[in-house]
Amino acid sequence: MVLEKSPRILLSKVGLDGHDRGVKVVAALLMRAGFEVIYLGLYNTPEMVVLSALEEDADVIGVSFLSGEHLTLTPQIVAEMKRRGMEDVLLIVGGIIPAVDEDALLKMGVKKVFRGSLVGEVVRYLSDHFGRPGSPANPVGLNEESR
Repeated sequence: MVLEKSPRILLSKVGLDGHDRGVKVVAALLMRAGFEVIYLGLYNTPEMVVLSALEEDADVIGVSFLSGEHLTLTPQIVAEMKRRGMEDVLLIVGGIIPAVDEDALLKMGVKKVFRGSLVGEVVRYLSDHFGRPGSPANPVGLNEESR
């Protein structure tokens, strides 16, 4: 999928998870790679995330989970996206997600699960998905520790 405009990525923390350092690093690297990033911050509801994505005309919703609520809150996000006719918006999740939960998330409608991934993997995936320019091996000049 190649967009004429810069893809808009909405990132959020949902539920009571108060750990946001990783999602902020992902946001910074996505901006450096040329994406437009909207970060909603902490303690959002699934409805708030989807409504914000709709209002912001987001191409991607990215949700970071470090609290173990991914199997409870992701179906609510997916249901709200369907209710609002947003099936064309890419839903990705990341964070501390056990491998045994990945298939369930994909079956719910999540397009990609980043389980404890290094942040460069997220940037590379979205760059490839949207046909963004840059080196596939190192799209944003990441050092070895970030990959």
